[in-house]
Amino acid sequence: MLFKMSIPPKLPPIPVPDSAAQQAAMERHARLAKPGNALGQLEVLSVRLAGMTGNLNWRPQAPAVVICAGDHGIVQQNVSTIARGATKQLLLNILNGGAAINALARSYNAAVTVVDVGVAGIIPTHSHLVSEKINYGTADFTEGLAMSPGQVDKAIQLGMRVANAQIDAGADILFAGELGTGNTTSAAAITAAITGASVERVTGRGAGINSDQLQRKINVIETALAKHAPVDEDMLAKLGGFDIAALVGMMMAGAARRIPVVLDGYPSAAAALLAARMEPAVVHYLVAGQRSVEMGHGIALQTLGLTPVLALSMRAGEGAGALLALPLIDAAMMLLQEMATLEETGLEGML
Repeated sequence: MLFKMSIPPKLPPIPVPDSAAQQAAMERHARLAKPGNALGQLEVLSVRLAGMTGNLNWRPQAPAVVICAGDHGIVQQNVSTIARGATKQLLLNILNGGAAINALARSYNAAVTVVDVGVAGIIPTHSHLVSEKINYGTADFTEGLAMSPGQVDKAIQLGMRVANAQIDAGADILFAGELGTGNTTSAAAITAAITGASVERVTGRGAGINSDQLQRKINVIETALAKHAPVDEDMLAKLGGFDIAALVGMMMAGAARRIPVVLDGYPSAAAALLAARMEPAVVHYLVAGQRSVEMGHGIALQTLGLTPVLALSMRAGEGAGALLALPLIDAAMMLLQEMATLEETGLEGML
């Protein structure tokens, strides 16, 4: 689609990747004791990470998961099986340590922060909660704008502040999680608008809707796209969510500071599509942690030029799929740094 997202004020400049570090990584891979390209996508990933960080010796030491949470008014159109109020309860479960992301975070020694950008409910204060609710969910985007442009800017700036706070505290890699009933409907609408793919191709079953609800979800998105035509730079306000807008800010902040940002599910990929429309250079700092079961997720990642680290047919959200990629991200850099060379092993000229 030939349009560019408007750039909100106060977005930081994003540096280009370190080409010298990328070249050095490629040259080292060529000298390692293995056939050429034997490590496949791990080689590609390590070269990208070297370019992001400017350091061949980088390894993720302080992972931080940031889960942006917000409800979507589009659920009023019966596009989800999840009951109203579920986002709040799922968020509380994370804060209480009982979610999939918590189990993984304990294993990987990762910090977990939940950001209440727009949950439809009151969330008690908690040490791992950033509560700067912009509104109690978005509006139904079949009836009007999901958010005002001012709300969009507030959400993006909030995502940036939270990401910068994590980096200031020592985080060297960020994992972008999302939580919000109705957010796959928003993600599908955004993906259809940006990629030009048919709504039917990019719309899946979310948390597990039946075939009748899936057709209704498709119809609802088609109605919204027709209402908000032409697709333009205000698409985030028209079709997005507070969670998605905050993720845009998180990605921008990470990229500006050369911190890899690992995407999780479909909504985070939709946020990446929006961020890339604002500033294409942001994609250089994004890693696709996984490809979920959602139909449009793969289309979004393909549009971004990102190959997912994992494909486990997940639909959990919360950053779990992203964090599961951490061991392979670490492995990619460990292999680059620690494997012996052809010369050291006497294999030079033999492979």
